[in-house]
Amino acid sequence: MTKLAVTHIDSPDKIVSTEKLFGFKWHMPVPAFSSREEHVPDLDPGYHFEPDATRAILAGFAHNRRVIVQGWHGTGKSTHIEQVAARLNWPCIRINLDSHISRTDLVGRDVIKLQDGKQVTQFQEGILPWALGRPMALVFDEYDAGRPDVMFVIQRVLEANGKFTLLDQNRVITPHPYFRLFATTNTVGLGDATGLYHGTQPINQGQMDRWNIVANLTYLPPEDEMKVVLSKAKEMSKQKETLRSMIAMANLTRQGFINGDISTVMSPRTVINWAENSQIFGDIHQAFQLTFLNKCDENERSIIAEYYQRCFNINIIPA
Repeated sequence: MTKLAVTHIDSPDKIVSTEKLFGFKWHMPVPAFSSREEHVPDLDPGYHFEPDATRAILAGFAHNRRVIVQGWHGTGKSTHIEQVAARLNWPCIRINLDSHISRTDLVGRDVIKLQDGKQVTQFQEGILPWALGRPMALVFDEYDAGRPDVMFVIQRVLEANGKFTLLDQNRVITPHPYFRLFATTNTVGLGDATGLYHGTQPINQGQMDRWNIVANLTYLPPEDEMKVVLSKAKEMSKQKETLRSMIAMANLTRQGFINGDISTVMSPRTVINWAENSQIFGDIHQAFQLTFLNKCDENERSIIAEYYQRCFNINIIPA
């Protein structure tokens, strides 16, 4: 591995091989840290990297590009970014932009503290100025569900060298050279015309234009998904044909979800849980009911039972 010149104590200090870490060759040098700290995500040794999405994320880390990863839920968008960061030893924190995240959560607020026995008012910085000053990958999850006031705060830092002004403090924060910004969305910023993702909304196109890269992540091919499941539920290696049927069942729910026939979908995580539960209960069909079927709308269970019949030739809902 080639060493980088270290200009900051908290700077990347080596170049890594994408073939060794991610399973494909790439011409672009990718910087990384040689040591881990508490904000580096935990490593998942069995994680499968989709090459195109991984290249987009690596470009974000290597060249300070603002990257959005878009795709259906359950495709592992946030986890993909975190697992890239884990292999680069790059500190990474994730914020879910639900309706409870406010402008003050991001920017900061005045708080009352006790100092020398007296109450004093001090400014407590929010997550955004805290992260900006560090070599940190900040991931905004469910970006298309963010409140308008929150989105305009984020817009300030979307420029690659965008400085952030804390008006309450009369302070301008210059981003750390190795601060990186990512986001994940279920839509592409145009709103949700399908009704599948309630709570999402159109994103200001001036803001979307500031994102340098938009990557798309889809569900894994069956053989790749099988490898992922086997890495977590090793006992299924003796039941590969059953596992193929399980993955086929999951793909039918995904297609049904995309078509609007059902409102609940099986993610790779669901298949892993199903496999693990089948070992606990000793019954693949009971495990399916406990893992997935009982979560589904009663009006949709007949459709799911039809999918199951196709894959296992069994009526999962007895007459």
